[in-house]
Amino acid sequence: MTTFEYVKMILEKVSFDKELFEKELKKAIKRLIPYERKELRKWCYDKFGSIYRGIINKVFRRSQVA
Repeated sequence: MTTFEYVKMILEKVSFDKELFEKELKKAIKRLIPYERKELRKWCYDKFGSIYRGIINKVFRRSQVA
C-alpha cells in the first residue's frame, strides 16, 4: 500500500467526525509529495466536497497547494 492509498483510507475512516477529518487531512498533506497533494485535493473534493468543502478549502489554502 502506498502512502497515498493509506492517507485516503484514513480519511475515509475518520470522515464521520469533522475535527478528526481536518486533523488527518493536515497530517496527510505533510506526508505527501506535491503531485500526490494535488491528487488528494481532487479526491477530497470528489469524495467529501459536499460535506467538508469548507475544511478542504481551509486546509489546502493554508498549505498553499494549487
